[in-house]
Amino acid sequence: MDVRYMGRWYEIASFPSRFQPKNGENTRATYTLRDDGTVNVLNETWSDGKRSSIEGTAYKADPSSEEAKLKVKFYVPPFLPIIPVVGDYWVLFIDEDYQYALIGQPSRNYLWFKGPRMEYDVSKLHKTPQSETPPEGEEGPKTPRASGGSNPSWESRQVETVSVCMR
Repeated sequence: MDVRYMGRWYEIASFPSRFQPKNGENTRATYTLRDDGTVNVLNETWSDGKRSSIEGTAYKADPSSEEAKLKVKFYVPPFLPIIPVVGDYWVLFIDEDYQYALIGQPSRNYLWFKGPRMEYDVSKLHKTPQSETPPEGEEGPKTPRASGGSNPSWESRQVETVSVCMR
């Protein structure tokens, strides 16, 4: 992660969490690099027309590591900041043009998909059902060349999905 990550990022999708207001809309985070190398974090959302926000600090979990594994510290309640709450903020993936990012943490209880602009039509998102024990193929996945062919509708869907995600 570098200074290109600084600025405003909009939440496209996320796992619900106990610390974000329910039914939040236009949720966004603004990251500002401080002189000491930490990052100011301002999280905002609107629920029933009311703005909710909290401000905190992000810093590298391991200062000697190049990984984008951060700690984020907020004080609660926001209107009387007395109790520090620290959580993991791991940048799992950012595309090379910084058009979207996937944020999570080790327990896998939280996940955010973010972008620097509000241009994704989230009504097109599809929740893919997952079972506890997914079925496995006998030989695993095959590439179209290795199998001598593939299901063409699956290939075209892959192209559509990639093009929708990249817009």
